[in-house]
Amino acid sequence: MASFEMEAPPHHPKTADEDEWSDSPVEQVRLTVPNDDDPTLPVWTFRMWFLGLLSCVLLSFLNTFFSYRTEPLSITMISVQVATLPIGRFMAAVLPKRKFKLFGLWEFTLNPGPFNMKEHVLISIFANAGSGTAYAVGIVNIIKAIYRRKISFVAIAYWGLNLYSAKTFPIFSSHLFNRNGGTYDVSSIVNDKFEIDLPAYEKQGRINLSVFFALTYGLNFAAVMATLTHVAFFNGKEIWGRFRASYKSKTDIHTRLMRKYEDIPGWWFYGMLAITLVVSLALCIFMRKEVQLPWWGLLFAAALALAFTLPISVITATTNQTPGLNVITEYIMGVIYPGRPIANVCFKTYGYISMSQAIGFLNDFKLGHYMKIPPRSMFIVQLVGTIIAGSINVCVAWYLLTSVANICQDQLLPANSPWTCPSDRVFYDASVIWGLVGPKRIFGVLGNYGALNWCFLIGALGPVVVWGFHKLFPSQGWIKLINIPVLLGATAMMPPASSVNYNSWIVVGTIFNLFVYRYRKGWWQRYNYVLSAALDAGLAFMGVLLYFSLGMEEKGVSWWGSAGEHCDLAACPTARGVAVDGCPVF
Repeated sequence: MASFEMEAPPHHPKTADEDEWSDSPVEQVRLTVPNDDDPTLPVWTFRMWFLGLLSCVLLSFLNTFFSYRTEPLSITMISVQVATLPIGRFMAAVLPKRKFKLFGLWEFTLNPGPFNMKEHVLISIFANAGSGTAYAVGIVNIIKAIYRRKISFVAIAYWGLNLYSAKTFPIFSSHLFNRNGGTYDVSSIVNDKFEIDLPAYEKQGRINLSVFFALTYGLNFAAVMATLTHVAFFNGKEIWGRFRASYKSKTDIHTRLMRKYEDIPGWWFYGMLAITLVVSLALCIFMRKEVQLPWWGLLFAAALALAFTLPISVITATTNQTPGLNVITEYIMGVIYPGRPIANVCFKTYGYISMSQAIGFLNDFKLGHYMKIPPRSMFIVQLVGTIIAGSINVCVAWYLLTSVANICQDQLLPANSPWTCPSDRVFYDASVIWGLVGPKRIFGVLGNYGALNWCFLIGALGPVVVWGFHKLFPSQGWIKLINIPVLLGATAMMPPASSVNYNSWIVVGTIFNLFVYRYRKGWWQRYNYVLSAALDAGLAFMGVLLYFSLGMEEKGVSWWGSAGEHCDLAACPTARGVAVDGCPVF
């Protein structure tokens, strides 16, 4: 009788070379991942599909919904892992164990036995597909809510030196300003073709940024170059060695255990790539006026994503931090194809998110590898989850854009309105800086911030200096732990993120992953990830509970640290004679 489970290929006997690899060479993996597997555990169960699809839909809805609010809440798959464990065990206890036949060919049951770890992992992968908002929805948000264009589904420094006139603008802001410290009127420099109106731009003058916003871009320039040189100097030899060793079939215990399951055919990946490329090319060719992106821009974005996936994957694997390509893709397209804001954000989305999603899926596959999940099951769950999550993202976004008056418009919203869309505001400002106006008029000879281009060189040389000191003082093990890409890339989410978003992360991470791991390794092995899940899940559950119990009735709790910047002048200029509504005049 046929079943839904994948049949295992013939067993491969262990070779003599594999005796050396009876365990993982990574200590953290040895401490947390079991070295055995039970291939008889059911994977494609009713419980997995029900809880997985439900988790994907809920996380897609909630994360998209909360992303428009002033204090965005991100609910991760860890919350789902915590919630679905007791639910899965409850279903195993109450669901009937009767077997059914489907079309007379397949046999299945609602309850194949105890709720198992492999079901739990696949539910988590489903949830992970819905745990983030669709980056491309930002394009819809800025066109409809901030640029105020009608669209439908039919056609879809240093403060003390006053560097860059810093005192004329707020210290911490993601907004764009004119020379007098007022808000820049972007709509006046956009013509009917959604391109820059140069006479209007010359009349209004150059765009100015807060010093914090400008330096954040400089640090992003440096982080991209630092990623390449860091991986080349610190990991290049290892990457080459592992690449050569991959042909010798020298594998660790987990890879040998995974040989019991059929691998994913290469044509599944090639087929998905071909389908997505064809659809995207059709979008660029037949809707060129709407998306502004030429066909060659799409192919160039895909090539950039391919080139950066390996080095950034190395940084992710060793530090759990993923430097983004958002700024470098904006910069490149702004130089090549200026004056077209939607082309720029489309190029950024294809180049940056293709790489980011690839690394995210690799993370999922690594989890499945350690938990011994059949690879084909992983692929199908990722595919279905992504389609569902993307659909929910767009539906929720469209509902909010058409039902909340003046959403994302800070100046037009009522006081203390939560619908300020901080991430979309940064997305919009980036489309103006890099796409509409172009880097030449901001970071080039026609702009105010040309000196920030030196950050590319500084970023490239930073890891070389660290590598040099490591070679000079090999006995000082702490030197090689200095990771310049992580230090520089930490500002990638600022703005809209501020220091309050980083403080707890730094404190908790330092305590448990440095001191506890070093001096109480047994406790770390048993409780570290349980505590991490509890902290993440507790925050997510309370955030959702507070919104639906208080927020919907427009009653809120004033938490310390969540209202304003706790500095009266953080959002105000301090230069003499600059008048801005709500700010003192010096």
